[in-house]
Amino acid sequence: MACARAIVAKPDVIFADEPTGNLVSNSSGEVLSLLRSSVDSLGQTVVIVTHDAKAASYADRVIFLADG
Repeated sequence: MACARAIVAKPDVIFADEPTGNLVSNSSGEVLSLLRSSVDSLGQTVVIVTHDAKAASYADRVIFLADG
């Protein structure tokens, strides 16, 4: 529900901190697809902080922080 509320207002940038952290894999895929769709369809920018390599794979650009 939080993802829908964030996207429906059509902000230029959506910040998501571990958006799939407590979800089962099927639900995680749906959330990531929804966020990816908001980029592709609505032109929004989504910034995700995650430890999940699968979640990072949905991104156009990935930045790794070392020692941080």
